[in-house]
Amino acid sequence: MTEQDNNIQERAKDAKWYVVHTYSGHENKVKVNIEKMVENRGYVDDIFEVMVPTEEYISVVGGVKKVKERKLFPGYVFVKMIINDVSWYLVRNTRGVTGFVGPGSKPVPLTEREMRSFGIEEVVLPDLEVEVGDSIKIVSGAFKDFVGSVEEINVEKRKIKAFVSIFGRDTSVEVDFDDVEKI
Repeated sequence: MTEQDNNIQERAKDAKWYVVHTYSGHENKVKVNIEKMVENRGYVDDIFEVMVPTEEYISVVGGVKKVKERKLFPGYVFVKMIINDVSWYLVRNTRGVTGFVGPGSKPVPLTEREMRSFGIEEVVLPDLEVEVGDSIKIVSGAFKDFVGSVEEINVEKRKIKAFVSIFGRDTSVEVDFDDVEKI
């Protein structure tokens, strides 16, 4: 990795996500235009990423299922950038852009909570070092202070099914990774 790449990564840590309003149907064109402008004019250290959030869905036409893609926020493009006069001007004056989302001409960055809810940046959570059959203690939630044995682990949903003793009977409960610790 070159010194320039390190410098860009350091600056990217200070960048925030902004929402740009576009003409409806021009989201992908705006994305491409901003990326080309950044590349051609050499502003890679101010504008880092441009995205149009989409989702896949299944469309049934005439009994045939097709996987299609649609925009989650029609008319909007997300830009990760450091706001300064030049970067603001470049994005604001891109063909198809009507303005930044925010009061007046002042862009407002997305909060971390908004970014997570929009699926822009995922929070990487540490993995729990337990296996089926391990003993765990539930540290929060409805079953706090119960001790149990791991029955099943669902990594995608970050859930654990465990047997705990309630009134002298083994009962299966489902808890979050964050609610347990290994004994």
